[in-house]
Amino acid sequence: MKKISFHEALAQILTEDNRYQAEAYIFIREALDFASKLMKKPAKGPQRHVSAAELLEAVRQYALREYGPLAMTVLNYWGVNTCADFGQIVFNLVNKNILRKTENDSIHDFDNGYDFETAFRGPYQSARKCRMKNAQASPEAPPRRAE
Repeated sequence: MKKISFHEALAQILTEDNRYQAEAYIFIREALDFASKLMKKPAKGPQRHVSAAELLEAVRQYALREYGPLAMTVLNYWGVNTCADFGQIVFNLVNKNILRKTENDSIHDFDNGYDFETAFRGPYQSARKCRMKNAQASPEAPPRRAE
């Protein structure tokens, strides 16, 4: 079987499964590279394998780094609403031989990941609450006099 490029595989996937935007697949590919660097995985060999749990954590960190408070909004726009969606994307790429899996890997490994609201909005909720609390606690500046 001839190996196809990422972009050829992506075109096929989008024709067969239109639940997710192309950007979601590109993001997963970038998040995998981020995971490998984050976890200091070797460039080749079986030690390079990234588990579902490792990938989900890398996805969370990478999305927050790239999109900040808009991470969840961006992912939702791409059709990604749960960790199970990341699993669907990964396994769509596995089925096109773009990514590999071990015999122990399952699409269901992604089912019980994190809650999106907590993972992507939570880090900004406490900062927002602090800013609001500080704004309420600080006295208002006196009005300026018209000159």
